[in-house]
Amino acid sequence: MHPPIPVLADYGISPRHGFLPDVLPLTRLPDPYYNKWEAIVANLQGLILSRRLRGVIDRLPVLSTVGLEHEAEWRRAYMLLCFMAHGYIWGGDSPSDRLPPPIAVPLIQVSKHLELPPVATYAAVCLWNFKPLFMDEEIDNLENLSTLTTFTGALDESWFYLVSVAMEARGAPIIPLMLTAIAAAREGDSHAVTRCLHTFAERLDDLGTLLQRMHENCDPHIFYHRIRPFLAGSKNMAEAGLPHGVRYEDGSGNEPYRQYAGGSNAQSSLIQFFDIVLGIEHRPTGEKRGPANDHRDGRAPPPKHNFIEEMRQYMPGPHARFLRDVQAVANIRGFVESRPHDRQLCVAYDACLAMLRALRDKHIAIVTRYIVMPSREVRARSRSPEATRGNAPATRGRLNLATASRRPFQPAGIAFGASDAEAVVKKGVNLKGTGGTALISFLKQARDETGEPAVEEWTKRFMSRQPRGEGQNDFFAGKPEEGAGLQVAPPSAKPEEVSVPGLAGSWTMDDDVGGICNY
Repeated sequence: MHPPIPVLADYGISPRHGFLPDVLPLTRLPDPYYNKWEAIVANLQGLILSRRLRGVIDRLPVLSTVGLEHEAEWRRAYMLLCFMAHGYIWGGDSPSDRLPPPIAVPLIQVSKHLELPPVATYAAVCLWNFKPLFMDEEIDNLENLSTLTTFTGALDESWFYLVSVAMEARGAPIIPLMLTAIAAAREGDSHAVTRCLHTFAERLDDLGTLLQRMHENCDPHIFYHRIRPFLAGSKNMAEAGLPHGVRYEDGSGNEPYRQYAGGSNAQSSLIQFFDIVLGIEHRPTGEKRGPANDHRDGRAPPPKHNFIEEMRQYMPGPHARFLRDVQAVANIRGFVESRPHDRQLCVAYDACLAMLRALRDKHIAIVTRYIVMPSREVRARSRSPEATRGNAPATRGRLNLATASRRPFQPAGIAFGASDAEAVVKKGVNLKGTGGTALISFLKQARDETGEPAVEEWTKRFMSRQPRGEGQNDFFAGKPEEGAGLQVAPPSAKPEEVSVPGLAGSWTMDDDVGGICNY
């Protein structure tokens, strides 16, 4: 007896808008009781620039959440409180390791209701932070979207969030489509599964086109230095000024420090849904595929990658449960593998893998441009003669995620992996943690694992190709042989030595890269 195929309505998921709310996010809480929250967020940029936000929040009363009725109101409250919290923590010359009761108390209550951690997650800054400019136009159109709230007021920040919103909307029809494919596979309907996979591949191509539009209105320098610091959490943030995390004060004086990861696109339920329905398994960074990893029943195995599993804790509770339940019924990979002579089916499945791999390639390119390259520039400036003599320009002596990259690495206080796994990170040592990840290594491994279930041998070879590396003191090294621009990475090739445990508080210690973090 098969488990029932999940019904979207049971998880608050829209067949039209996917993980975006079916009812558009509120632009204001209807109860005047919450006008003080609304007034602060409406003036958030000015309060941050004038360094007055902390004083204003400290004088707020502790408002009750009893006036929040509909789910849209809870989501709006969560978004408001998260923006105020991160503005409070990161909006000064140095970060605050405390959140006062006026923010901490209601934020914890609202987060509990929504089954989310009390930190600015992907849901807070993207899923529940947009509005259409014209109600009669679709929300998968970037030109029809606007953000409700930003930290900086910059177009770059709005665009950064809205690209994700448009991708969520454009990818939403894939969810009911692939549930239909799962049902068709149960019935042995190969033609229906093939049609669904064809449409899936086309939509993935559309998503890649949307992702590449990030460059149109989001400048890497502005993102790295102005936007990214506000998205940081309190986990693994010792170098940025939060060695213990943040205390969420409730007035008792006995509050423990809490550590949470910051907002990240890794918290998108849509991307994990793609992996689950296609039967793609991800392993801890650096772990190779072996016989024990080879699953042939078509069902995605229980998550082994603790980082990916941890990200579900930063998704709205119903969305995380939906992914778990889809995982229990996913059968597309097994269905395709059981029909190796059905050429059309196999090609359609491999096309989906190829499109998803291409999407991950584009993501790697964006991370390189927006995080790795600016990080290198920061480190290069810090090593310049002017910086050595103390003549380099300073940013008002501020300490945050961007300025911390200029400081020499000190491993004390940096945990690699999940809360129960710590490691000292040393330059030149390629590390992996049970719940941690290496940023570029993690992204590239996730991309490479996307091609592993491919049915056709030529597809596997095509998707396992690697660009030749740059030469090392050899003029000819790294140049392709005649007629061969790509090569397959040897099994013994070492992963890149870029050690990072996760999200906005995650660092690499490679001197050639600098301190970087994933958004």
